[in-house]
Amino acid sequence: MTAYGSSTLGVGPLDQVSSSVNLIFRKAILMATSNRLVSQVVRRHGMRLGAGRFVAGETFDEAVPVLRRLNAQGLRTNTTLLGEGVRDAAMARAVADTYCTVLDRIASERLQTNIALKLTHLGLDISEDEAYANLKRVVAHAAELGNFIRIDMEESARVDATLHIYRRLRADGFDNVGTVLQAMLYRTARDLEDLLPLRPNLRLVKGAYLESAAVAYQKKAEVDRNYRYLAERMLEECSFTAIATHDERIIQHVIDYTQRHGIGSDRFEFQMLYGIRPQLQLELARQGYRVLVATPYGSEWYFYLMRRLAERPANVLFLLRNLLR
Repeated sequence: MTAYGSSTLGVGPLDQVSSSVNLIFRKAILMATSNRLVSQVVRRHGMRLGAGRFVAGETFDEAVPVLRRLNAQGLRTNTTLLGEGVRDAAMARAVADTYCTVLDRIASERLQTNIALKLTHLGLDISEDEAYANLKRVVAHAAELGNFIRIDMEESARVDATLHIYRRLRADGFDNVGTVLQAMLYRTARDLEDLLPLRPNLRLVKGAYLESAAVAYQKKAEVDRNYRYLAERMLEECSFTAIATHDERIIQHVIDYTQRHGIGSDRFEFQMLYGIRPQLQLELARQGYRVLVATPYGSEWYFYLMRRLAERPANVLFLLRNLLR
C-alpha cells in the first residue's frame, strides 16, 4: 500500500547511501539490545556514561526540577514512567497507581506536563481488558485534573489492540486522550482515515521498532514521504496534531504547509526527545511554535536508551566520548 502526498523532497545518491548506512546501524543496535552482555554493560555503566542526558532521573522527584526548567524555557513537556512488558496483574495496577500519583504531583507543582504511557506497562500482555481497566482509571483521574494522556504505540503486532482501546475510551466519553501513529507502517494511512471521524488528537512518529519488510517501509526516503503525507492529512483533519521528529527538513515542510493553508499554531505542536536537539527546540519556541519535550524517568531506562542510540549515530558517539573520558 502506497500513500504519498504530492509534495516531496528529492533524494540524491548521497542521501541513499546515508539512508542505507543508517538502516544497517539501526538494525545492529536494535538487535544488540537483546544481547545479554550488551545489556549487562549498558545497565551497569549507562547512567555514568551519559544516559542521564536522555532520561530525567530514576525517580519522579529527580524529574520534577528538569520538567520545571524546561517549562521555564518556554517548552511544554510530557513524562513517562519507563517500563514495558508487564505480565503480572498486581504490578500493572501498581503502575496505574503510580501514574495517578504523578498526575497529582504535576498538578501540585503546576507543571505544563502531561503523561505518555505504554499499554504493555499497564498489562496489555495479560489481556486487553486488563490494560483498558488500568488505563481508564488513569485517564479518568487526568480528566478530573484537566490533564491529558497519550497512549504510545508499540510494535506493529500491538497496533490493533492499541487503537481498539483508544476507541473504547473515546466511546466512554473521554476526550483527554490521544494516541500515536507510525509512518513506517504500511497500514498507517488506512488507520488514520478510520480514526478521522473521531477528530482525534494524534502524534505522528517515524517509528522506533525493528519491523519487517512485510509490514513496514525499509528505506528512509519512503518513511519520510509517508510521514509528510500523513502529517498533511492530520493537520487538515485532526483536532490536534503532534509532529514528533528531529528532522529539520520535515519540520520546515510542516511550517511551510501550515502557513500556506492557514492552519493556526494552536492546532499543532512539535515534539522532540529530552537531550536531543535542545537548541532546535528552543529556536522553534522562540519563533512562536508550541514545542513539547518528551522527558521520561524511571529505573527501567535500558530499552528506551537503546532505541535512542539506534535512531541517531550521534547519540552513540556521545556515550563513547564519555567512555573514553
